[in-house]
Amino acid sequence: MKNNELAKKIKELRNRKGISQEELSEKSGLSLRTIQRIENGETEPRGDSLKRLASTFNVSPDEITDWQIVEDNTIVNLLSLTQFSFLVFPILGVLVPLVIWISKKDKIKNVDKIGKAIINFQITWTIVVFISYLFWFILRMGPLFMIGLYVFNLLMITVNSIRINNIKEVYYKPAFKILR
Repeated sequence: MKNNELAKKIKELRNRKGISQEELSEKSGLSLRTIQRIENGETEPRGDSLKRLASTFNVSPDEITDWQIVEDNTIVNLLSLTQFSFLVFPILGVLVPLVIWISKKDKIKNVDKIGKAIINFQITWTIVVFISYLFWFILRMGPLFMIGLYVFNLLMITVNSIRINNIKEVYYKPAFKILR
């Protein structure tokens, strides 16, 4: 998004709220000069400044900035596909998507929501797998249940990756709500 478009959007949001630049500065905790620079298109709010403005306007940072659909779809697809790393070691199915989620959640549309769903599901799956390993060794369970868990995870990743590619809602169940 160009600075001028973002500047117009922030000014429009401020005017809708019926507040002055001084009031926006006070409510957001940003300096008056920063607000002026943003509204004049001299700078773009990023990170904490963007979050403060979004919070002041009661909107999400995505609503202030205009994200590119192609860019976020590529990153969201990558985020989804990194789950396959569980095949190397189960905890990698959590860690690899977690790294991408942390680095991109505030920058690209849908990464936060889908990343949380993926990480919650993979944490749940990993816990079930480790508990199953314990039962396998203690109760001498057959490997069929373990194979079923791995096939289930592969199916969930594949189906949801296709849904992400087709820009549809993802469905990662069952999952503990660890990240909200």
